[in-house]
Amino acid sequence: MLFNSFAFVCMFFPLVTLLYYGVPYRFRWVLLLIASFYFYMAFVPKYVFILLFLILVDYFSAIAIEQSQGTRRRIFLWLSLTSNIGMLGFFKYYNFLNENLASLARAVGWNYSMPNMAFLLPIGLSFHTFQSMSYIIEVYRGEQKAERHLGIYALYVMFYPQLVAGPIERPQNLIHQFKRESKFDYHQFFQGIRLMIWGLFKKVFVADRLAVYVDAVYNDPSHYSGWSFPYWMATYFFMFEIYCDFSGYSQIAQGSAKVLGIDLMENFNYPLLSKSIAEFWTRWHISLSTWFRDYIYTPLAYRAMNAELKRRLEYQLYGFVLLIFFISGLWHGAGWNFVIFGCIHGIYIVTSSLLKPLRKKGHDFLCMGKYPKLRNALKILTVFHLALFAWVFFRSSSLAEAGVVLQGIFRGKLDLARSLYEMNHNEAIQGGIFAIILFLLLESGFKASERFQQKKFACFSYLEVYYATLLVLIFVGAPLSRKVFIYFQF
Repeated sequence: MLFNSFAFVCMFFPLVTLLYYGVPYRFRWVLLLIASFYFYMAFVPKYVFILLFLILVDYFSAIAIEQSQGTRRRIFLWLSLTSNIGMLGFFKYYNFLNENLASLARAVGWNYSMPNMAFLLPIGLSFHTFQSMSYIIEVYRGEQKAERHLGIYALYVMFYPQLVAGPIERPQNLIHQFKRESKFDYHQFFQGIRLMIWGLFKKVFVADRLAVYVDAVYNDPSHYSGWSFPYWMATYFFMFEIYCDFSGYSQIAQGSAKVLGIDLMENFNYPLLSKSIAEFWTRWHISLSTWFRDYIYTPLAYRAMNAELKRRLEYQLYGFVLLIFFISGLWHGAGWNFVIFGCIHGIYIVTSSLLKPLRKKGHDFLCMGKYPKLRNALKILTVFHLALFAWVFFRSSSLAEAGVVLQGIFRGKLDLARSLYEMNHNEAIQGGIFAIILFLLLESGFKASERFQQKKFACFSYLEVYYATLLVLIFVGAPLSRKVFIYFQF
């Protein structure tokens, strides 16, 4: 079931919310678990058995870890991790690995005839797998008690707002919230509704409008060969499309949970204003970047710091950064274009760290310290365009198509007259530009509404007009075609 569907907005969400506050407290977890099963099964019903299998494995493994000592604890930890990673690897990476093995076999003249598997990737598999793994790792570390209530643990994995595209929650933040008795809170309820409205606006009015032109160019990039304008325009559009699409989903998830009195973590913090790539990843998909930091980078760095060869520590840490972004690229998709996407960001961060003394000398030479606003603006623009380059690989369906787009961007002819004609006569471009401008204007209004909520004073006239405007734009100005959220494929 899609957040931007009539079935969710007008039927599922209001019905679940009404029942949630209508049933006795002790039955609420049952209601949410049933609703979450129904929500997930609205996509492909049979894949719910994968979730059930992993839930049972992790539930009993966590209890066994807590009751065991020494080697037995590690055995149960690896049983759980292997089950989760194995399921993810089979469904998401089997065909990718098989195709690469077949290519390697052809190159060396071997006979390799293993067929690909014909199945769809279960919706949100990467998200709920990582969430399950965070639980089992926290129990192993002693930071989280093993949950004895099977229904509550199942709800932690299956909670419908963040089941298919995050945010990837930690057990310390979420499990205890299912056990507390939350009474209806007027301010929290409408704060959640406002988050949902803003998220829906970003998705259906901005992202889906931009997708019209982005899809036209990236689905057939060779059609525009020799001319740079379409590639530049589509790539700029995609930067805003994926931000509004994914952050819009995260805010709908946050809002729908907040309406029920449950707080989910912030997943985006205005990443397009980042002044470095490292800062970008502290603002973009925060739940994923902190997952990699806490469960892979930090343990590796801790071991390296306790090793004897400390003089090589700096280079080891750079290697860990590259490894994290290599894995992050694979997490996003089973394709070399996603691997390159991740590695580019890792190279950005390592290069930035290595060149830090040189950059400081350049700033001092140009006296940029006297112009902090100009310096910050240049940093934001630089990071924006560095990220823009990497998104080409993310959006392209293969490395070959990414090459076509990049060739068009950097070697295509800049036909100014033809470009102006396209901007004046192409409705998809006009609609996309209008959507971006309106989004940037309204986002400042959203920031203002956040400040008003935090200060907790009456400003209903402003909020009512602002969110009523968003609702009108959603229902009147949204494209007729309804698109799936981009991150559902992961």
